[in-house]
Amino acid sequence: MSDTVTVHRPATVTTPTPQTIKIQREFDAPRERVWQAFTERDLVKRWWGRGNDLDVKVFEVERGGHWRFEEHAGGETHGFEGRFREVSPIDRLSYTFEWDGMPGHTIVETVEFFDLGDGRTRIENTSMFFTQADRDGMIQSGMESGLNESYAALDRLLAESR
Repeated sequence: MSDTVTVHRPATVTTPTPQTIKIQREFDAPRERVWQAFTERDLVKRWWGRGNDLDVKVFEVERGGHWRFEEHAGGETHGFEGRFREVSPIDRLSYTFEWDGMPGHTIVETVEFFDLGDGRTRIENTSMFFTQADRDGMIQSGMESGLNESYAALDRLLAESR
């Protein structure tokens, strides 16, 4: 195990259309390991939700499978859930995403995993919203800082396997 963790720039977040957010981020880990971090219950629990205490209530990583997470932070509980639409091992995940705090505002997320060689991986996450107002609300919610905190927790997890 390495004693150092490479610190990356924050994720690149863009809004290519009025209803989408696109996120790109590179990790110092092979694609298979990054895939595992996104699809194995015990690993997801350690980084998703900014690394806060996370209860993985349901995690059925298969087409049509249900997922539900409850994040505990600052004395509050925030629930998130959805259904897997596509599971193409080490290449692509697509799923719905809904926060309990805004029921009915479902997002479709697609995460693609790219092998950059030399043990590095880039993920590209595209979030599709029903309306531009929903997309803009997500951006204004602090999504970008929370995302970068989660990816920093993922960096720490991935560094353990080196």
